[in-house]
Amino acid sequence: MIKLFHVSDIHFGVEDPMAHGWFKECVAREKPDGIALTGDITQRATLGQFAAATRWIASLEAPVKVEIGNHDMPYYDPVERAFAPYRRFLTLQKAVERPIDLPGVSLVSLRSTSRAQWRTNWSRGIIRPAALAGTLARIAAVPKGDMIIVCTHHPLVETNTKGEVLTRHGEHALCALAKAGVHAILTGHVHDAFDLTHPTPDGPIRMIGAGTLSRRVRSTPPSFNELTIENGMIKVRARNVAELETSAVQIDDIPPDAEPPEAGDRVAPAATLVEDRSA
Repeated sequence: MIKLFHVSDIHFGVEDPMAHGWFKECVAREKPDGIALTGDITQRATLGQFAAATRWIASLEAPVKVEIGNHDMPYYDPVERAFAPYRRFLTLQKAVERPIDLPGVSLVSLRSTSRAQWRTNWSRGIIRPAALAGTLARIAAVPKGDMIIVCTHHPLVETNTKGEVLTRHGEHALCALAKAGVHAILTGHVHDAFDLTHPTPDGPIRMIGAGTLSRRVRSTPPSFNELTIENGMIKVRARNVAELETSAVQIDDIPPDAEPPEAGDRVAPAATLVEDRSA
């Protein structure tokens, strides 16, 4: 059996120290085979926030795979955003990412961020043709018979629209990934956990979203996903500091306004550190 922790939106800058401490203790105690961190590592991509995130991720007692989120590109430096938008993230990635050995399972990255878009809300995702082509090439190189799990930041489609609101070209990417034999897609961004199946012409594909370990909570408390993989099956358990059942933590719809204006965010006080006994 393989145990993979899926965490997202840790948002150094508005992090929840107690939730971070709880997650770190879970890693130290349970020793997962790896950790998939699906973006929004910082709040404003400042050097200080990246430095703090680097120290915290490096301290986790498990190998980590990290993806970039829309908050991980320069916010206050338009020149750097235009000409070197991924420099700070790549520095962190080089410092903390370690290979994850998952027998029979391959984790493949897909970039869903962009330095700029032809719409006002750049926080939303977009799958560029080059990004998708690179992911499909990496999938083609996966050992035959491996379960393929794609890691990206933005959910590729919402369940109540045609997928053009939250992530542009997401529906096309989802269909291409299903055709390539992808079993599941791990994402973050919406700050609530979910486990949904989306139909495509080449069969259904599973979409698994992690919540947040920050104080920028939405409708559920700070949480992460525990994935257990055995006999070709993935079981998801949403672990959370409030000890709620998994079904009470997961949302059953990905809203098209998944990244609302920050003025509308509910920034919660730091979580109370409790032992998770959720089913």
